[in-house]
Amino acid sequence: METPPQTYARAVDALNRGDWAQASALAESLLPKIPPHAGVHFVAGVAALQMQRLQEGIRHLQRAVHHNPQRPDYAAQFARALAMARLTRESVVAADAALAMDPQDAATLDTLAVVYTQANEHAKAAPLFELAVQRTPGRAVGHFNLATSLTFIGQLERAGQEYEACIAADPTFWKAHLALAQLRKATPEQNHLDRLRALLERADGSEARMYLNLALAKELEDLEDYPRAFSHLVAGKAAGGAGRGYSSARDAALFDAIRALFPGPIEASGGDPDPAPIFVVGMPRSGTTLVDRILSSHPQVHSAGELQNFGVVLKRLSGSATPELLDPDTLRRGARVDPGVLGRAYVASTRPGTAVKPRFVDKLPHNFLYLGHIARALPNARIVCLRRHPMDTCLGNFRQLFAQTSPYYDYSFDLLDTGRYYLQFDALMRHWQQVLPGRVLELHYEALVDDQEGQTRRLLAHCGLEWDPACLHFSDNAAPVATASAVQVREPLHRQALARWKRYGSALDELRALLEEAGMQVD
Repeated sequence: METPPQTYARAVDALNRGDWAQASALAESLLPKIPPHAGVHFVAGVAALQMQRLQEGIRHLQRAVHHNPQRPDYAAQFARALAMARLTRESVVAADAALAMDPQDAATLDTLAVVYTQANEHAKAAPLFELAVQRTPGRAVGHFNLATSLTFIGQLERAGQEYEACIAADPTFWKAHLALAQLRKATPEQNHLDRLRALLERADGSEARMYLNLALAKELEDLEDYPRAFSHLVAGKAAGGAGRGYSSARDAALFDAIRALFPGPIEASGGDPDPAPIFVVGMPRSGTTLVDRILSSHPQVHSAGELQNFGVVLKRLSGSATPELLDPDTLRRGARVDPGVLGRAYVASTRPGTAVKPRFVDKLPHNFLYLGHIARALPNARIVCLRRHPMDTCLGNFRQLFAQTSPYYDYSFDLLDTGRYYLQFDALMRHWQQVLPGRVLELHYEALVDDQEGQTRRLLAHCGLEWDPACLHFSDNAAPVATASAVQVREPLHRQALARWKRYGSALDELRALLEEAGMQVD
């Protein structure tokens, strides 16, 4: 008959082989038979996480840490589980505890760095990724993670070297090819076209076709070969969108539900009076990161990055059991949450990172979906919405590969779906202006480019901030940037991205017709 140590050894072996089901079953069979054992809980917890059984994983890993608080790998996996549950503040506390134990193995260092990255603590993440690479050189994912972190903190030359190291270790690490293409502008003398084309010829699978086509589209656009760039862009997005089951009608129903929930002026009473938050919203690729950099160049303002916190807190407090982060059920239940409780819970969820300065920017673009709830919960929060030419906005969204696990971006795999989504966004913003008079400053990207100082003064005044000339020199801002604009916002303001859509000519005719039929002014 097998002894408990033998069963435990088999459970650990199953975990190391990636047989999550067997590891979980063996660990669970042991727990009723033996005294509390940190290692068994650890195996059960990690296996549960890998099988997407999040609450079970958190429970087991918390017990593993409780029974053996001296193991940094246990604490790191607990931090990872909390991050997966979007408990950002708690995940950082757990990660800090693990880091204080001075972990040395690459896996633990990498896990902690990922947790810090998800919490927008990029200054903490980069050195840990670097240590992990030093411990296991030649591991493709390690080089990729380090390169991405270096990009966020502005070390672009080193980032390029690490992306190349990743590709050298594994040429099929497809996302590295796109990241490298996006890092700098391709030139006739310095590009990756030959390598990308050779890989695409023998690429097998939608993931490879998506990343390679999008990398080719980026570099061909840099070289002003717009017809070929657009062809690769369409092919790459089609490969990425296959099987996602996106429905414009489902998004339209969500927008309708939001407007129906807030049909008239929203009372600004009963919420948390904290004036610290500044919400920067808008369609992605419309200038939200630029405005975040301008604001966070002010000595009173901290950039918190693209926080998921408001939606997560609303979901949790609403009691909605639906799988989607935001849907009509969550909206309805969320409207019944006490606004003061919601506001306080949101601000608390951003701490301690957002407490370093009196004000902080939350620049998750899609928070425009939550403005009714935000207005009730945080009556003194300032809200800024970026607007950009509709054609440039739609093209920018279609050109970009957003986080594929996010619930917000499925529309962006098809150009006309992107156009339909833009029309829904535009209608919702017009609604917010009616029911939230004076609360939302609409700032136009083109106006900001044409009159940087005037529009910056307007922005600061709306946010209740005194004028500071540092806000004109946002490209000198050394704070990390973890968005699609991580490279561009380190450059001074320029006009090169204006009217980009016109370079694509007739390829965008269908999009233009869609917008014009809806009454959009395109020219």
